[in-house]
Amino acid sequence: MVTMRAARDEAFREAGIPPDGGDSEPWVDFKLGPLPMPFPNTDARRRTVKLHDLHHVLTGYRTDILGEFEISAWELAAGCGRFGVAWYLNLMGLTAGLVSAPGRTLRAFARGRHSDTLYTALSFDEVLDQPVDEVRARLRVLAGPGTPTPSDVLRFGLAALAGAALGLVTFTIALSPVMLAAWVLSYGAYRRQLKHRAA
Repeated sequence: MVTMRAARDEAFREAGIPPDGGDSEPWVDFKLGPLPMPFPNTDARRRTVKLHDLHHVLTGYRTDILGEFEISAWELAAGCGRFGVAWYLNLMGLTAGLVSAPGRTLRAFARGRHSDTLYTALSFDEVLDQPVDEVRARLRVLAGPGTPTPSDVLRFGLAALAGAALGLVTFTIALSPVMLAAWVLSYGAYRRQLKHRAA
């Protein structure tokens, strides 16, 4: 049987993701369409992403932009526990998904309401070498997309409103002169280090 580790490593290879999932990189080069949106790769994000990557394996959602919106919705509905970074990023992702792929994002949210996540139920070390099917069963991950109920739609709408408010606050802070200057200096230094390493 295929283990979580093997399935994750294969997914990384297919998507062109480094074997460590980018864990060693100090910055994350994320693009929203053509718009680059790099941000620091904090320890809290690293802890979150290790589990997030395994959720891709369990749910089958791709690692492209729409797949990330879907898994954001799924994780939110299933629960992010004490992982504040997951709540934050998933609220933003769900709201973006509502704009770009509302049907897919809502169905992922409905599916998640019947599941548990690794954020709340099982640990990374506990499941990494377990068979995918066994972990999927333990977390009650539905085989296909969920069928939204009125309750799902209401909760989805509330989550999207929260994500929109959070996004507005985030962009207001990020575009302040002090934060913008700090970001430009930090990211500029990081890019110079990359060029120096490649030379």
